[in-house]
Amino acid sequence: MARTTLVNGRTGGLIASAVEIADTRARRRRGQLGRDRLDPCAALVLTPCFAIHTLSMRFPIDAVFLDRGGVVVRMVTNLEPGRIALARRSHSVVELAAGVLASRDIAVGDRLYFESGFGIDGGVIQTPSSTAGA
Repeated sequence: MARTTLVNGRTGGLIASAVEIADTRARRRRGQLGRDRLDPCAALVLTPCFAIHTLSMRFPIDAVFLDRGGVVVRMVTNLEPGRIALARRSHSVVELAAGVLASRDIAVGDRLYFESGFGIDGGVIQTPSSTAGA
């Protein structure tokens, strides 16, 4: 399987170099449960998803809510265990280690996309070439 990264289309900046996609009900349900931490270079993308919770989690996270086109509609920093966050317009949520958003140049309105070692990887988040002229 190709290594997939998550990139900010506005800045070209790397957001995560180890991306896991939770695109089935079972994978979304498991989410971060059973983990003790999330590596700062890792991300978990839940799709489809407009709300997350940190019930029974052992650590806080940062979350980026994306619409169907991969555009950031909301960001939540340091979501502590036992909390809920949502964005009704979102289609996907990127979960990152707490504190990562402070170190990345991400803003509401930015478009995020996947990029793999074997070219552009489509999927939930649009690639820059697939949104050209949109």
